[in-house]
Amino acid sequence: MEVILLERAPNLGNVGDLVKVKNGYARNFLFPKKRALRATDENKREFEAKRAQIEKENSEKKHEAEKLSGKVEGKFLVLIRQAAEDGRLYGSVSARDISDAASEVSSVEIKRGQVEQFSPIKLLGIYNVKISLHPEVVVSVNVNVARSDSEAEIAKKEFLVPKKNHEAEGEVNAEISLNAPEEDTKSKKKKKKVAKIVDIELKDEDESAQSA
Repeated sequence: MEVILLERAPNLGNVGDLVKVKNGYARNFLFPKKRALRATDENKREFEAKRAQIEKENSEKKHEAEKLSGKVEGKFLVLIRQAAEDGRLYGSVSARDISDAASEVSSVEIKRGQVEQFSPIKLLGIYNVKISLHPEVVVSVNVNVARSDSEAEIAKKEFLVPKKNHEAEGEVNAEISLNAPEEDTKSKKKKKKVAKIVDIELKDEDESAQSA
C-alpha cells in the first residue's frame, strides 16, 4: 500500500514522502496514530494544500518533545512486584505499567503506544526501555522491577556502581603488572648473588679437602 507520511518515520521517510508499506502496518499503526494517509489522488491534493501547516505543526511538536525530554531521560521507574525465589514474576510488567510510571515520575503525559519495541517483563531486574516523545525524539528510562523499595534501591546502586569498581580494579591490576617486573628482577638478582656465594663456599671446601 502506498501512503503519504504526515510525520517523519524512522526507516521510511520525511513528512510528505510517498512510501510503500505493508497493509497491516498502515492499518494497525500509521493510520490510527495519524502518521500517514492512504495515497489517493484526493488525499494527495488535500495534503499539498495543507503541507505548510502540517510541516509547521510537526516542527512545533518536535520542539515541545525536545523540551520535555530532559524530564524523562534516564529516570528510574520502580515497579514493585511479587516474584519467586528464582526472580520470576507472578505476572508481568506491561507497556501500560511503564507509561503510567513514567508519567508519574516525570509529570509528562506518556501513552502506552509511546513505549517502543517492548516485550512484557517477566523477571526481576533493571531494564533499559525506549520511549518515543516524538518520531524524532526518543528517550531511555530504566525500569527497576523489584520485590520492595529497599531491594530496588540496592539494585539501583549495584547498577550504577559496577562501572566505577571495574575501572578502579583495572587501575590496581595495571599498577601491579607494572611493578611486577621490577620485583621479579630484584628477586632474580638476589638469587644469583646467593648462588655465587654458595658456589664460592663449595670451591673453598674442595680446595681444603685436596690440601688435606
